[in-house]
Amino acid sequence: MANLSTEQLRRLARLGAIARLEQLKQEEADIRAEFPELFGRGRRAVVAAVAKPGRRRGRRKMSSAARKAVSERMRKNWAERRKTKGK
Repeated sequence: MANLSTEQLRRLARLGAIARLEQLKQEEADIRAEFPELFGRGRRAVVAAVAKPGRRRGRRKMSSAARKAVSERMRKNWAERRKTKGK
């Protein structure tokens, strides 16, 4: 190996990388064939079967009073940070 040029080593490394990628592609194809429900449409069907039908999760509505309380809390928080940062 000591008598190989850098270019030759790079070419051999590239050929090895290409061969390994082909092995990985074949392995992926084998896994997809064995477990089709993990990929594509099959997975959505599995998730849909597990999820409770008719129930959508969404964001809770925040009342204006709650928004105001959060706003005040954050103002105090940032004021405190600015105060400590200035020291």
